[in-house]
Amino acid sequence: MPDTTFNIAVLAGDGIGHEITSPTLDLLNLACSKAARDGDSLSLTYQHLEAGAGTYQKAGIALPDETVEQVRQADAILLACMGDPAVRYPDGTEIVPQIELRFRLGLFAGMRPVRAIPGVPVPLADPRFAEVDFVLVRESIEGLFAPDRAGTRSESEATETLLITREVSEKLFNHVFMLATQRQSTGRPGHVTCVDKANVFAAFAFFRDLFDETASRYPDLQTEHAYVDAMAMHMVNRPWDYDVLVTENMFGDILSDLGAALMGGMGYAPSADVGENHAVFQPCHGTAPDIAGQGIANPTAMILSGAMMLEWIGERHNSAIATAAGQRITAAVDRAFAPGELRTCELGGDAGVDKVVSAVRRQLESG
Repeated sequence: MPDTTFNIAVLAGDGIGHEITSPTLDLLNLACSKAARDGDSLSLTYQHLEAGAGTYQKAGIALPDETVEQVRQADAILLACMGDPAVRYPDGTEIVPQIELRFRLGLFAGMRPVRAIPGVPVPLADPRFAEVDFVLVRESIEGLFAPDRAGTRSESEATETLLITREVSEKLFNHVFMLATQRQSTGRPGHVTCVDKANVFAAFAFFRDLFDETASRYPDLQTEHAYVDAMAMHMVNRPWDYDVLVTENMFGDILSDLGAALMGGMGYAPSADVGENHAVFQPCHGTAPDIAGQGIANPTAMILSGAMMLEWIGERHNSAIATAAGQRITAAVDRAFAPGELRTCELGGDAGVDKVVSAVRRQLESG
């Protein structure tokens, strides 16, 4: 039987990272075995690498060069969570090697899916929240996070630089419109919204102009513009109206947390940071050191990030098995939560790592 193997760099990181990583890898393996068909199979090999606050404490560096070199060689990167508020650099800033990794690998598109999971309570009562299914795409290496435009501070003032370049924005918008085209082929509206503040800032007027230039090459898709303050309101009162949103780095950082709340919390929110040659898949939540080791963490976002990784591998390498395996995991998560019996800790329940993983595994095995 022909077997295709993909090498996955795994960075479990800190806090709850290790306890949600191992069972997720088991589910990925199970999904791949279930998706094998027509004489073909798919295997994943895992290379466990060091990075994070714990690595900094041991080695004096949070993201070792050897780790970066290894992830460059991998077919995809699965990252749990990194950092610890109690472990900081000498200047007092937190250790966030996951952000450094975005810059070093050129991961310009931060993908933040916002999709209602059946059976997971959402914060607002409107039944149309069950229809919510959009993707927020955050430019991830420029904006107010641009690493080569460090802010300045004196006793009297502080400044930051907002950087928007044509080179990165064109890559971003091409990615976004291809994503919308792909979603349109599966029955989604094919609607792209540019979220900015073009009425006040020249940088965002430039961002909008570049968006419109790209939109002109996709006449079959609908487009619109929205100011970020208005979008914060629309994401609460009518999120079902949106398909694909694209915005600057800082705005995306804020709106993606709002999107996670619409899903039930950060424990349900997967993500990906995608570039031309590499992609990192990770849950949106932090390391939660206050509950680490207790087994009560919600692994759903990690599991769904793994599903996103498989689908990305499938698209990038034309692997129908990888695509099917990713879709199987997402469907298994939906079926596991649909009866409404699983309640994770952030929703006042007792379903931690073992209960959630076991429920998803049962659905994979039966599905």
